[in-house]
Amino acid sequence: MRILHAVTLHSPSHAFGGPVRVALNLAKGLRERGHDARLLALGEDFDPWPTEVEGVPAKLFPARRLLPLGFSGITSPALLASAGRLVREADLVHVHLARDLVTLPVALAALRAGKPLVLQTHGMVDPSAKALAKVLDAVAVRRLLRGADAVLYLTPYEREGLDAVVGAPLARAVRLVNGTPVQPPRPALSGPPRILYSARLQARKRPVDFVAAAPAVLAAHPDAHFVVAGPDEGELSAVRARIEALGLSARFTVPGALSSAEVLTELHRAHVYVLPSVDEPFPMSVLEALATGVPPVVTHSNGLARDIAAAGAGRAVDPGPEAVAEAILDLLDPHTNTTASLAARELATKSFSMNAVLDTLLGVYEGTAR
Repeated sequence: MRILHAVTLHSPSHAFGGPVRVALNLAKGLRERGHDARLLALGEDFDPWPTEVEGVPAKLFPARRLLPLGFSGITSPALLASAGRLVREADLVHVHLARDLVTLPVALAALRAGKPLVLQTHGMVDPSAKALAKVLDAVAVRRLLRGADAVLYLTPYEREGLDAVVGAPLARAVRLVNGTPVQPPRPALSGPPRILYSARLQARKRPVDFVAAAPAVLAAHPDAHFVVAGPDEGELSAVRARIEALGLSARFTVPGALSSAEVLTELHRAHVYVLPSVDEPFPMSVLEALATGVPPVVTHSNGLARDIAAAGAGRAVDPGPEAVAEAILDLLDPHTNTTASLAARELATKSFSMNAVLDTLLGVYEGTAR
């Protein structure tokens, strides 16, 4: 089966975050099962320009920023002109849908061409009072959600939001969790405690809370080291300012965006992974931490919080640096860390394996046959 996975933007800095990681994981898994899965996206900051990403054939069009609206304001005239041809060449089109000028036109082209269409929204399409969202919902989003052969959602909360956008229960909605490939386990811990944040530096993810938790941790572990990694989306200056104000420059590393291989290297060195964000649907970074056996600290509004807490694979806490610090200190106990690490890998294997996700996805694909 020829499957086209369309996502908004791929870049060396991983600026678009989890949806690209999900698309690549799915495409790689599908190719391992004998399907011709390919990636379609905008590209940015590549030199040389790639024709494949992690072994997945990729058609990337240079991104052009038409409007100062973040990812919603980028597109490519060449991609828009090629969308019809690209979807006609596929047997099925799987769009990682956002309110933008990339995935919406590709999905509409698939609908016009009569191609089986699967939408996966990653929590990016929810009820919004913003003027641009209202326009896009009226012009395209509702039509696509109603017309798709299947709409994939992560959590019941996301499903409720999609129903609200459409104004009625979706008839062809299927829950599909994010999966993570099998990863080599974290080596035996050695050296001073190392606490990792690896995600976009944006306000919702609360990287400043991570920094603000450090003094309480250092009071008990004065040799601890903290890593704040990820592309800047407005919070880098605040992160640096808080580190400086606390006098902790020697205890922090701020390396910027990391490649997938570099993230894995950091996870193999980490004692604890922390994502203090609020209203996080289903973060791939936390799944990757679980897969490597690094116990994560998340807030209760994280889509993985209940699973993590129930399995004893990490800690789920209220938002804020005090609760984050307390959870980090708990997980730095050697026995607690070892127990949580084993539970983390077991949770990733049993509940979020790529094999289980692909089995579900291929069943969805088969149900779209026309």
